Amino acid sequence: MSSDPHSPEAAALDPERLPRHVAIIMDGNGRWAKKKLLNRVKGHEKGADAVRAAVKTCREIGISYLTLYAFSTENWQRPRMEVDALMALLKKFLQTEAEELRANNIRLRTIGETDRLPDDVRHALDHVVSQTRHNDGLHLILALSYGGRSEILHAVRDIALEVKAGRLSPATIDETLLAGKLFTRDIPDPDLLIRTSGELRLSNFLLWQLAYAEFHFTPTLWPDFGEDEFIRILAEYQRRERRYGKVDSDQPT
Repeated sequence: MSSDPHSPEAAALDPERLPRHVAIIMDGNGRWAKKKLLNRVKGHEKGADAVRAAVKTCREIGISYLTLYAFSTENWQRPRMEVDALMALLKKFLQTEAEELRANNIRLRTIGETDRLPDDVRHALDHVVSQTRHNDGLHLILALSYGGRSEILHAVRDIALEVKAGRLSPATIDETLLAGKLFTRDIPDPDLLIRTSGELRLSNFLLWQLAYAEFHFTPTLWPDFGEDEFIRILAEYQRRERRYGKVDSDQPT
């Protein structure tokens, strides 16, 4: 189906209770390819179609931020052939989708150690980020060469250097200050995390930011994840009560 906001499924969603920020661990490309007796790279290529569908759904439903775990710091340890293919696919995606992002008022952003990307990929990425920086619709955030522990470590080192230089007192260090040192410093924390493929772990993704997010794990492999399921997950999210550690106001204390 289309994620047309006038469709019955989408229309049933409460626009006031949509997650502002959805984060997705896109898992299962390799297993999808294996099931179909294809090369793993074919799975990643098919996964790019699921990325387009997720972006389209968020844009049309009215979600403001979508973060996709595209390439982790651990992924550099994969076979060179697969890493090279992933980098080529990323570059192709950036080149082919740039006009679509501009036309649909989507701002592309990145988090992670992007300086580790190959020069040609980083230049293509920087170009699209720059070209879309004034767009104020959906913020599409690609986590590239990203690791949650590494992100926190970078933040702690920055704080330690400021303390050493005498610009910061340890007594003033709080959650707000540390959050301001993260890659996501000007991005709201995710309200909803989705992980595909049936795995039940975070895999070093947004370890600080997901503290109060709602989690949804689906057995669907990422290339098969479409708009229908995305909308069903959003509907299920809206049935949950988010208390942030507080007691339900309708229950006795």
